[in-house]
Amino acid sequence: MIVAATLLGGAASVFAAAALSLTVLAGLVRQLVSLSAGLLLATSILHVIPEAFESGADLHALAWTLLIGVIAFFLLEKLEVLRHSHHHEGDGHAHHDGHDREEAGPGGAMILVGDSIHNFADGVLIAAAFMVDLKLGWLTTLAIAAHEIPQEIGDFIVLLNAGYTRKRALLFNVLSGLAAVIGGVAGYFVLAESAALLPYVLVLAAASFIYVALADLVPDLHRHSRHRGEWKVQFALMMVGVAIVALLTTQLHVH
Repeated sequence: MIVAATLLGGAASVFAAAALSLTVLAGLVRQLVSLSAGLLLATSILHVIPEAFESGADLHALAWTLLIGVIAFFLLEKLEVLRHSHHHEGDGHAHHDGHDREEAGPGGAMILVGDSIHNFADGVLIAAAFMVDLKLGWLTTLAIAAHEIPQEIGDFIVLLNAGYTRKRALLFNVLSGLAAVIGGVAGYFVLAESAALLPYVLVLAAASFIYVALADLVPDLHRHSRHRGEWKVQFALMMVGVAIVALLTTQLHVH
């Protein structure tokens, strides 16, 4: 199940992103970003953090892990180890011509390296969630996949604008997505030998979700509210994400 879930959260999201029509891309990305923000926040706060805190691990140590995790993700993004991209040229965002070509850099290598590291980490987080509870594993996979699709859309378009053919962009993105499977398998074997680490990995997962939602997705939604009433749609979709997690948490929680 860990392999299946990491394939869904990694490689499958690449195919989903590549299959989308450019004519509906801009609107769909905004909708997915709103939905995934709600899913990530609700999954981390309503499910992942409670599971970690109910494990019996030291609460102060878990709280410090959460704080350090958020700060670490800030540093990783500043160092461009982690990258998030939800735009493309022609989407109405205020980018100058050739912006995506500049963002991709030489051959788009940095995007692919950053995505691979990010996907590997996602795989470890998915493995940790499954080792605590199968339902938590699938809920975590859902939250990650919802975020990965708009991110992969942005990266796919950036690579196309950097000169990659559709076939090459798809191939390299799929290979990057498979890093999630490697992370999932590696995470399973490491955590199986060190079960005491599970609550701390879960808290790091929550830190990742919270950071991505508040530092990346929500500001993106603020910047790109071009129409006066668009915030209502964004808010509604965010609440749909929260409602999905709340419903699943209420119905499936085992404690």
